[in-house]
Amino acid sequence: MVMKAVALCYKPFLKPEEAMIYCNLEKSQFARKCDAYGIYKNNAGYFKKEDLDRMLSGSPSVIEEHESQLKLKFRRR
Repeated sequence: MVMKAVALCYKPFLKPEEAMIYCNLEKSQFARKCDAYGIYKNNAGYFKKEDLDRMLSGSPSVIEEHESQLKLKFRRR
């Protein structure tokens, strides 16, 4: 188990099961977060680790960014 966890840290692309282990989320939680951050599988069925790192870093999600832009537009009027 430890070897698998270490191997996940060095892979550029992760299978969906590996991505859930890497993010320490269950299936439904992982799906909701991926939707919020706009992270999708590539054609081969893998997640890009850089995208998952962005999600885990706590940066604003795509939805939050759009909401803040909309609020700014309505405030200006």
